[in-house]
Amino acid sequence: MDSVRIDKWLLAARFFKSRALATHACELGRIEANGQRSKASRDVRVGDTLEIRNEGGTFQVEVLGLSDVRGSAAVAQALYRETAASMAAREKVEAERKAMHALGLAPEGRPSKRDRQQLDRVRGRG
Repeated sequence: MDSVRIDKWLLAARFFKSRALATHACELGRIEANGQRSKASRDVRVGDTLEIRNEGGTFQVEVLGLSDVRGSAAVAQALYRETAASMAAREKVEAERKAMHALGLAPEGRPSKRDRQQLDRVRGRG
């Protein structure tokens, strides 16, 4: 096997819980392969770099192995290597979230539309 569909690989690497969610993320432009937005049918090869945005954060990974079936977590972790910059950025976001919660700045309940817009601007999405 020299290539696999990106939606199948994302499922096998456990970035998404179902192939439908992986396909939907591709449609929304949350998956980039080698700096380009990718469709669900794009083939992934060993050595490709992927940027994956999901509820767990933004991951920048290098593909080390190919699989089209979902296996154990140990097998999934052997399929990719996360970059050091990606790990540092995710740790920083987590530390900020914990600090906000510790200071009591965490919002109570669901954020309003205005609150969500402000969060998006802070996170660089808006």
